[in-house]
Amino acid sequence: MCTFLSPPAQWAQYEFGFAQLGDPRRNKRLVNVATKLAVNPGGTLPQAFASWAELKGAYRLFNQPQLTYANILAPHLENTRRLCRQSGEYLIIEDTTLLDYSGSVAALELGVIGDGNGRGFELHSALAVRVEGWTLEQRPEGVVVGLVGQQCDCPRPRPRGETEAQRWRRPRKSQRWAAALKEIGPPPQGCQYIYMADREADFYEPFQICQQLGLAWIIRARCDRRLADETGHLEAILAQQRVMGQMTVELRARPGQAARTAIVEVRAARVDLDGPWRLGGWQPPLRGLWAVEVKEVDAPAGVQEPLHWILLTSLPCQSWAAAQRVVGRYTARWWIEEYHKALKTGAGAEQSQLERGYRLESLLAVLAVVAVRLLATKFLARTRPEGLEAVESFSAEALAILEKKLGRPKGGWNNQSVLTATARLGGFLARKHDGLPGWQTIWRGWHRLMWMCEGVETLKRNSRTCG
Repeated sequence: MCTFLSPPAQWAQYEFGFAQLGDPRRNKRLVNVATKLAVNPGGTLPQAFASWAELKGAYRLFNQPQLTYANILAPHLENTRRLCRQSGEYLIIEDTTLLDYSGSVAALELGVIGDGNGRGFELHSALAVRVEGWTLEQRPEGVVVGLVGQQCDCPRPRPRGETEAQRWRRPRKSQRWAAALKEIGPPPQGCQYIYMADREADFYEPFQICQQLGLAWIIRARCDRRLADETGHLEAILAQQRVMGQMTVELRARPGQAARTAIVEVRAARVDLDGPWRLGGWQPPLRGLWAVEVKEVDAPAGVQEPLHWILLTSLPCQSWAAAQRVVGRYTARWWIEEYHKALKTGAGAEQSQLERGYRLESLLAVLAVVAVRLLATKFLARTRPEGLEAVESFSAEALAILEKKLGRPKGGWNNQSVLTATARLGGFLARKHDGLPGWQTIWRGWHRLMWMCEGVETLKRNSRTCG
């Protein structure tokens, strides 16, 4: 069921209508707030609400401390987990980002972030993407399903003078990694769940949780791990393996580093990793894993740090094609970063001027689902270009407006053509070398199209009244 491009009111009802808020009137108001934020994603409530009465109602809703992040987000999480039980391969991608409100001097009840001088939240997200196909370079193409887990925390400094035993007994940041997997549970027959995370998840518990639930995983190693049974270390074993082949990896732009294509050599080895010490003693080894080394060759001049990944996975890598797909899946980990970008840039999560932490959290819970809606539009045009989900989600008035302004596509309306036309309203030029539009231009165009549809409907109503 594709709801991402449903009319805003219908989408909001699906995502928030069954939240357990203790009063049906709160549900009705939450759906209305979500509808307005979907039409005008920007993070500030005055921007989303045209009337003072509705704006005041939104403020009143977010001013209720009993409204929690968890109960606002719960219907969306349940919808996503239900969809993930349909047959197919799903990537469960996890990462953390910081939401910075240091510039909001009046805001209270915020956590300590960054170097200790910032104020805001740590947002830990687990995004589910369904794999729909593979490119010739063995990279997955997928469609966004939604969030299977998300935690919004107010981090506090580590207590001074804390002993090792005390640290293990108190709640820790590491406990949120792979926690969402316990909620989604084992995959049903016909489903494959693959958990993916960066180096922060390279510790014993995420591997253990995946093994207990029967999930596959791909986690980037943080350090040169010790092998079980005193057989050496990870990097030394990989260095002894033959090169399976070469492939390319697309690297995104980073601070101080432009986007580029890296040529890498790939090696793989089956390994057993030594278990760590925990309260209660040493843990059993992790056996039967595969380590895949991805190492850049002939790095361009000026590159400060050539690409070097070691990926730990439960997926067998005896063949070159299997190893390529492991690397290809891991390159899709940036989709979670794209989600966080949609949340901050598209939904304007850091722009709000609400002055209490619990109010900001409630607003963020709504914007978190709005960001899923933003990101999903881009995936739909790329993965299912000939599909009709987007066309079926558009009203007849919206398609008529697009056709009047831009003309009817030669092959008729489909996902790619309707979303490209929408993006053209948002400033996308649609030249041959421009590729597919991003979610930002799609959403700017969608926003403009919705205003046009509302104008047409207003004129119709006035015409009927005057007649």
